[in-house]
Amino acid sequence: MEFLKKYISLVIIYLFNCLPIKKNKVFLFSYYGSQYGCSPKYITEYILKTYPKDYFDLVWAFNDPDSKVDIEGIRKVKTMSLRYFYELCTSKVLITNFRTTDLFIKRKEQYYIQTWHSSLRLKQIEKDAEGNLPASYVQIAKKDSKKCDLLLSGCDYSTEIFKRAFWYGGEIFKYGTPRNDILVHANNDMRSSILFKLNIPSSCKVAFYAPTFRKDKNLDVYNLDFSKVKETLAKRFGGEWIILVKLHPHLMSVSNQITANDLVMDVTQYDDIQELLSITDFLISDYSSLVFDYSVTKKPCFLYVPDLEDYTQNERGLYFDLRELPFTSVLNNEELMRKIQSYDETVYRKELESFLSKIGSYEDGYAAKNLATRLEEICFGKERRVMNEAV
Repeated sequence: MEFLKKYISLVIIYLFNCLPIKKNKVFLFSYYGSQYGCSPKYITEYILKTYPKDYFDLVWAFNDPDSKVDIEGIRKVKTMSLRYFYELCTSKVLITNFRTTDLFIKRKEQYYIQTWHSSLRLKQIEKDAEGNLPASYVQIAKKDSKKCDLLLSGCDYSTEIFKRAFWYGGEIFKYGTPRNDILVHANNDMRSSILFKLNIPSSCKVAFYAPTFRKDKNLDVYNLDFSKVKETLAKRFGGEWIILVKLHPHLMSVSNQITANDLVMDVTQYDDIQELLSITDFLISDYSSLVFDYSVTKKPCFLYVPDLEDYTQNERGLYFDLRELPFTSVLNNEELMRKIQSYDETVYRKELESFLSKIGSYEDGYAAKNLATRLEEICFGKERRVMNEAV
């Protein structure tokens, strides 16, 4: 049955690939259609805010379009539908944050922008982690990189990783990560709006626990003592605290086993983790790349890694020794409470600035703006962009 579906899809793609490409059509999706988020969202938001209506024809693909709020200025399609293939095959530009599959057969006139889904990784990726990745994924990744025309990077360190490990030899766009623009430009109005959506009082301080998954699905590593964390944060920083927990999508089916108490708010199904990071006053994570995104805010970040030895031996290698990072890493709850109580903002800021300088961060808050300028050139040519700027 799967073979038949793929065969029919390829026939449809072949037919639609004979139709004219619409030069201003931009086709976007995030995490294979599961959400409206990550860098594709922030590129979209910048375009909608900056350009005249219909200047770009923006099409978003979702697994369940009806579950997503209608946004003026974009058109929604259901992934793998007939309309999905039509829009994809006749778009000038494709933008995504993950690998494409064999069901994207790129045309000569099309342009594929890969935003990837992190500004910098802690866990090794792609060729660097090939031994720990499924062979089927490696095959897809290699094919995808051959289609790619532009790959976004958040820092010099990531650029070097991409050159070595992404099976890609094309242009790397060294202007930062669009999804991090919101963290650079965060303000009180934005914070109030997001807190309101979550039904959180504006007076509350927010602690955010956002760990990654383990391939053995062991839940013991998420044994954070939420009661003690809340109590210790209040003692150290003052104020009333609320704890948000967002688990990796792989853990969605078991999230209630970790968050089933009155001490935390489960935000696992909240689409946009960048919005959550923008309201966060204190982050606790582990091996997730979002710690590097959060570093833009200059706020405290701790790594709760009770399985550090096992993880590095049996899951994936890391690009950094945790002791090299400015973030405080702890192995158990007792150590976490002690480190929170002894947190020194001056020392942390100094170490963070040194680290950001070391990795050569590009995150200045204008990644989406710079990419939109490139989009104009791709769709309309450099001459039209220059003319529009003059007007």
